[in-house]
Amino acid sequence: MAQTTPNPASAYRPEMDGRAHEKTYDAFTHFTTVASVFVTCIVVGLAVGGVKHAWISAAFMILLAHIATAIGLFSTSISWRAPGAVLAVLLLMLLLY
Repeated sequence: MAQTTPNPASAYRPEMDGRAHEKTYDAFTHFTTVASVFVTCIVVGLAVGGVKHAWISAAFMILLAHIATAIGLFSTSISWRAPGAVLAVLLLMLLLY
C-alpha cells in the first residue's frame, strides 16, 4: 500500500539545494529568453523573404541569427542582445525593403 503522509525527513528543505535551484532557474530563464528572440528572428526572416521577396538576404540573416544565438547562449553577459541585434536588422529590412 502506498504511503499517503509525507515523510518529514524527505521533504523539501531550501538549505539542501538552494544554490543549485537558483543556478538551474537562472539557466532556464537565460535559455528561454535567448530562444524566444531567436524564434522571433526566424519568423521575421521568413516574413522578409515572403513579403519582400528577398530570400537571399533573409537566408543570410537567418544564418546570422543562428550564430548570434549560439554566442548568446554561451555568454550570459551578452545573452539575448546578440540575436536581438539581428532581430533589429531584420525588422529594418522588413520595413525598408
